[in-house]
Amino acid sequence: MSFSGIHKDYRFWCLVLALAAMLALFAHPRERQKRPVYNLAFIVDITRSMNAQDYRLDDRPVSRLHFVKQTLRELLPKLPCQSKVGLGIFTERRSTLLFEPIEVCSGFAELDAAIAELDWLMAWAADSRIAGGLLSALEILQNGDSNVVFVTDGQEAPPVNPRYRSDFSAIKGKLDGMILGVGGLQPVPIPKFNAKGEADGFYSAEDVPHRSSFGESNLNPEKIEGYDARNAPFGREAATGSEHLASLREPYLQQLASEAGLRYHRLTDTDALNEALQTPELAVQKPVDADVRWKAAVLALALLLPIYGGLLKRYLNRAINRV
Repeated sequence: MSFSGIHKDYRFWCLVLALAAMLALFAHPRERQKRPVYNLAFIVDITRSMNAQDYRLDDRPVSRLHFVKQTLRELLPKLPCQSKVGLGIFTERRSTLLFEPIEVCSGFAELDAAIAELDWLMAWAADSRIAGGLLSALEILQNGDSNVVFVTDGQEAPPVNPRYRSDFSAIKGKLDGMILGVGGLQPVPIPKFNAKGEADGFYSAEDVPHRSSFGESNLNPEKIEGYDARNAPFGREAATGSEHLASLREPYLQQLASEAGLRYHRLTDTDALNEALQTPELAVQKPVDADVRWKAAVLALALLLPIYGGLLKRYLNRAINRV
């Protein structure tokens, strides 16, 4: 075939156009599109019950805190670029924001490293006032544009006295977000550590308070054994219970979510969390530079099909005839 004949052959032009389309891939073409982006501030419970091991990774038991960290690290690349993530911690009755939300793509390495370094040893006190910590987080974030994700197992230590529960009425509706419930529903022992941070067995019933002894009792004095209004408002008998065991206090967290105007979701895996977070209610529509290399790749494939489609068909026919 002559050179002019080659130019008239449709296969020649298909190859030229397919090559041009593939070269366009290296130019990283982008297109301005409106996409949902997210602004999330994760406040992670680092109290001691979060050391309880009732999750599994790679067929081995891991602590709740470890599972949370792994899940958040896997979540980061699933969030669309221009989304922002901030990080904070909760212990005692206060939440602290470690840093304001930063963009997930440009700040991925920093976010990933910060999440990986979360540790229960960062706690500044041993108590775990969940409702107080949630209220603290909402107050910190109320003047920003972030949606709060409060990550906790819901175990108050010592148990909350209903007479002194946190009041969310002043903050309710000022920002959106979610309480992320962590842990299993079956009680498991809480690991105990020595002064060097080394594992030292588990907490026993004698190691932890089983009721709050702050303020006035919420019970009828006539039903409190050994009651004395001044010296023993909670009675003289030592309280017993199972507060040395940890489980996800789901009904309590659902109640807190309702009182604070938040959603509730139980942490099971990354995909379920990703779906729960990437909802229209938590999204903001923004124009972003979307990667459209896939269009060039599809075009190149479509241009090659008329050339090699016939060859593939003949090859298959020969194979079938030989059989």
